[in-house]
Amino acid sequence: MAWGSIIFIILVGILLMILDFLVIPGGVVAIFGVLCMIGGVVASFVQYGATAGVVCLLVTAVVTIGSFVLMMRTRTWRRLQLKTEIDGKMNDVDPEKVKVGMTGVALSRLAPMGTGQFGDEIVEVSSTQEFIEVDTEIEIVKIDGGKVIVKPKNNN
Repeated sequence: MAWGSIIFIILVGILLMILDFLVIPGGVVAIFGVLCMIGGVVASFVQYGATAGVVCLLVTAVVTIGSFVLMMRTRTWRRLQLKTEIDGKMNDVDPEKVKVGMTGVALSRLAPMGTGQFGDEIVEVSSTQEFIEVDTEIEIVKIDGGKVIVKPKNNN
């Protein structure tokens, strides 16, 4: 195996590690990257002997660490960062408008969670059963903090 092939295999390994770090998280691609780098270094030991293998190992380590340091210092992260803020809030139930025993209608399929409307209030609800279909009349059986638990109106 020529030096060009060994260097190519090692560079592919470094690229795979960077891709795993930036784009494809999960570790599988990084494992293939590490295996490529190990394969390239082992090939240099086998093909060219101990001295060339050690030099290849050191150069691979320096290039790998250097590329990650360079990647961390550049503005790569700022371009990839998510800059949106979550301004939503948990189900904020007004105890004056939504009370146990009120009836309303399921605006979405409750499987077991969904949306219900009680008067003018639209709230996220959780059913006592597995599924409640859209437009089914529902009744509030319990309010626990911000969690509204409902059942179909026709069930007692």
